[in-house]
Amino acid sequence: MVGKRALVTGAGRGIGAAVARRLAADGAAVAVNYRSSASDAQSLVGELTKEGCRAVALQADVSDPAACASLVDSAVDALGGLDVLVSNAGVEHFGALASITPQDFERVFATNVAAQLFTAQAAAAVMGEGGRIVLTSSVSARVAVFEHSLYAASKAAVSALVLNLAPELAQRGIAINAIAPGGARTGMAAEYGTKYANPALHELPGLQPDQVLPRLTSALGRLAEPEEIAGAVAFLTSPDASYVTGSTLAVDGGRL
Repeated sequence: MVGKRALVTGAGRGIGAAVARRLAADGAAVAVNYRSSASDAQSLVGELTKEGCRAVALQADVSDPAACASLVDSAVDALGGLDVLVSNAGVEHFGALASITPQDFERVFATNVAAQLFTAQAAAAVMGEGGRIVLTSSVSARVAVFEHSLYAASKAAVSALVLNLAPELAQRGIAINAIAPGGARTGMAAEYGTKYANPALHELPGLQPDQVLPRLTSALGRLAEPEEIAGAVAFLTSPDASYVTGSTLAVDGGRL
């Protein structure tokens, strides 16, 4: 990654921050995008800069398509070009079918689908041959979770995007793939993790779903560390993945 220039969306914390750290450690200059976590993003940039990496924090709400284009322009201006996009920003949603509103749909699809599409569109327009785009799907796109239909649908759309954009972008020498993480040890997991368990589990005496859930859903019996997700992204953006495009790589600990 030495000499490469990367933009990571939603990189102020969690998986996005781990990805930014990994790409920087591998030699890339990194633009750290954030929506509202300015202090986290600036802290991360300070950390990377101290380690001799080139990094910049860029604020943008990628749920706004116009902001996606402006963000890419800002990254190009700051880094002198763009070789890698990692679209990581996303929002969760749990809710019964009867409770889902048009506003819920717009919020989830604006960030999880439209933002990834239009950021990829803007990035591809400025990338040269050898460009790499990694979007973020989820294991939820292929497994059933109670009252998780809206989120799962948005992540399934991401996998469909990379599959169908691959032959188009291949004509320009750009590869596009997605990762599909399972449960990871992040703030989002801490907030929503127990919702991934069927409500029946909550009714069993003495059972703590947040402790048992990883054992029920992962062959490895634990949550992923953000750095392990970042390792998969590092592979997809590296020369080792030169014959990989249109794929969604599961990083789920062996989903049961």
